[in-house]
Amino acid sequence: MRIDLHTHSTASDGTDTPAELVRKAAAAGLDVVALTDHDTTRGHAEALAALPEGLTLVTGAELSCRLDGVSMHMLAYLFDPEEPALLAERELVRDDRVPRAQGMIVKLNELGVPVTWEQVSRIAGDGSVGRPHVASALVELGVVPTVGDAFTEQWLADGGRAHLPKHETDPFEAVRLVKAAGGVCVLAHPAAAQRGPTVSESAVAELAAAGLDGIEVDHVDHVDQVGPAEHDPRTRDRLRGLAADLGLLVTGSSDYHGSRKTVALGAFTTHPDVYGEITRRVTGAFPVPGTGGA
Repeated sequence: MRIDLHTHSTASDGTDTPAELVRKAAAAGLDVVALTDHDTTRGHAEALAALPEGLTLVTGAELSCRLDGVSMHMLAYLFDPEEPALLAERELVRDDRVPRAQGMIVKLNELGVPVTWEQVSRIAGDGSVGRPHVASALVELGVVPTVGDAFTEQWLADGGRAHLPKHETDPFEAVRLVKAAGGVCVLAHPAAAQRGPTVSESAVAELAAAGLDGIEVDHVDHVDQVGPAEHDPRTRDRLRGLAADLGLLVTGSSDYHGSRKTVALGAFTTHPDVYGEITRRVTGAFPVPGTGGA
């Protein structure tokens, strides 16, 4: 059984529509795929409508969080998408994306880069606009060769010349909200140092005590199309030991973004026993098996 619990579609910063994503997941030999777009569940309906027979969809979202100045992401699975408190928090994060992107465009213009809101908006399409769309605009303009090359101090990395912070949820509040909505929380790519500073192991321990369910250990973490993998075997072994010490589940995934990254669906997977435990813990929503789709 092959289970990939972290993917993105055009509902956020992926390049495949939700329908295309589930079809590709089935073609890649996956049995279960989670759709976890950034701070939104807008892609779920389309994915469910197109879900091929033999593929099960886990609904979810990747929540933008920040702790002591460190940006981090929380994978939330099988929560009730209409639960008011969690919905309101997701909307706060999502609504901040447009003015933030527009502010980064102003900064880039001041640096002599002729990027426009119209260009970034076109790249984002119907998705929630984010830094990867601004980065893609820089690639189109020939400013950088790849999306990953835009995530440097020179450009869009945390603290970079054109970076602007956005509203991000306190991770302890995120855990509380997701659990109250009947879901499960997994800390995404905790050792992704290429993205910026990472949370400490002591913070992970505090989150575990607050109800965190798991850590995404097996993860390629390609920030760009050619970049190094931060979650190398030694790091994965360390994180696996940390999870064991804290009684946390260990998940694996691709963090697939379509053509925006080179990583393939199913590059890393989650053990069926862990998936079974996740489904046992949830009450907000449940995995949906495909019946053929549209």
